[in-house]
Amino acid sequence: MTFSIVARSDDGESWGVAVASKFLAVGSAVPAAAAGVGAIATQADANISYKYLGLAHLDEGATAQVALDRLVEEDEGREHRQVGVVDSDGNAATWTGAECFAWAGGVTGGSGEHGGYAIQGNILTGPEVVEAMERAWQDAGDLSLERRLLAALTAGDAAGGDSRGRQSAALLVVRDGAGYGGHDDVAVDLRVDDHSDPVTELARLVDLNELYLTASTPEEQVPVDDALMMELEALAKADGKESFHMWVGSENYEMRVDSGARPAWIDRRILAIIRDQNPDAAQGGDPA
Repeated sequence: MTFSIVARSDDGESWGVAVASKFLAVGSAVPAAAAGVGAIATQADANISYKYLGLAHLDEGATAQVALDRLVEEDEGREHRQVGVVDSDGNAATWTGAECFAWAGGVTGGSGEHGGYAIQGNILTGPEVVEAMERAWQDAGDLSLERRLLAALTAGDAAGGDSRGRQSAALLVVRDGAGYGGHDDVAVDLRVDDHSDPVTELARLVDLNELYLTASTPEEQVPVDDALMMELEALAKADGKESFHMWVGSENYEMRVDSGARPAWIDRRILAIIRDQNPDAAQGGDPA
């Protein structure tokens, strides 16, 4: 009922799962990941306990293959299961039970110094889905893990995907300190639960996630001098806010503007957004 990719980034800092299916809210059932531990996708006649048991095995030091072996050996319904696992070191393993509905199968591989992946699917249009996902993953080595997983999922969808059609998709990526405000490891946790084109919609959400929930890099940060601060205050008031600081909070741009009422920098995209929203109050100029 599903096609997925489970992977570790080449830099060894991120783990994640991307999945799509003709199944309501596939993201609620299939993916699980923990930074520094690994990631798992459980599907077909999914055994949801695989997520928690598998991460526990990995956390105790089991390799992906050992963790997978333990899961299926202890499960009488193993022949109806499909699962992919990647461990803390980037080792990957996949299982497709003999009773999974055709077409069903999977592949594993490595990429870069520490990266590894497991790609699997069942009730697919054919093996070309998994093959397209693997090629896309290999060709996207210069992208972030979330973008690379999305590229693989998009390729699988374009190659035919679930033979029954489309309904939902999800993306989960973890790395240490990547969560909102740096307080957890969840870099991306996005779900499209019921949509006619869920993978395309997931891609739109990834763009929004990057804008709202990913911190600006130094290259994206524009220093705020006195003249720019005066402009930002004027732009905020033109938008009906008492101050620029209030505007940032109301628009949820805290990850892309320096903290405090007198920020030291603003993300170039946020500067462009506030100027575009209030052109009559903007001084204009190059955001850089």
